[in-house]
Amino acid sequence: MTRLLVALLLLAPAPALAWGQNGHRVTGAIADAHLSPKARAAVKEILGTESVAESSTWPDFMRSAPDPFWQRQSVPWHYVTIPIGKGYAGPPPEGDAATALKRFSDMAKDPKESLANRQLALRFVIHIVGDLSQPLHVGREGDRGGNDVKVTFFGEQTNLHTVWDTLLIENQNLSYTEWTQWLLAAATPQQMRDWSSPDPQQWIADSITVRETLYPADPELRYAYVFQQNDTLRRQLSKGGFRLASYLNALFDAAPSK
Repeated sequence: MTRLLVALLLLAPAPALAWGQNGHRVTGAIADAHLSPKARAAVKEILGTESVAESSTWPDFMRSAPDPFWQRQSVPWHYVTIPIGKGYAGPPPEGDAATALKRFSDMAKDPKESLANRQLALRFVIHIVGDLSQPLHVGREGDRGGNDVKVTFFGEQTNLHTVWDTLLIENQNLSYTEWTQWLLAAATPQQMRDWSSPDPQQWIADSITVRETLYPADPELRYAYVFQQNDTLRRQLSKGGFRLASYLNALFDAAPSK
């Protein structure tokens, strides 16, 4: 495979980030509970003592690094943009989350790649799967995934994207481990089957449907909106975790041996 910084030399304008830290950690921890033995061994070989939950936030953390790779090139790999009424028609020239997921997946499972490249790639894979289950990261055209939709959340000025990245999750005052325990306990066997597709195009189609239910009629968001969206929030976090487990299992169960 072409070396990382050459193959992925892309430029794009910067949007906001995806699930906040706890949202990504929840999806990572749910996935960790459902890894196959081969996938678990591969993750450990690549990441060492770093857990799936810990690695899930790394691509967002590195966005603060001054290198142009993080400030500009990697930005489009966190989202896809799909107009209302349309399906995924392929990436823009700068790439998107779907194309990045494929490239990083190939790199993560390639035993000929350096350990540093495989670590970077696996962290991105874990992160991107979480991103694609945050419905506003499969954003409408024209509002930057809800970043341009100004709202208040319990009287504080913010935007719809931030509400879904962070504020709805943090509003419940749970740690990511509490979230994980509760969501794992609540998921039925049928839900786990329904939410375990390893196909990114199915995740994208699902997020398109869900995102259209998130836009409020009243921009002043309080308890009514939290109540209305609670089940959706819980489902999307759970979906992200089970999808990630299924994706990593498929990726590494089929990976070439050294």
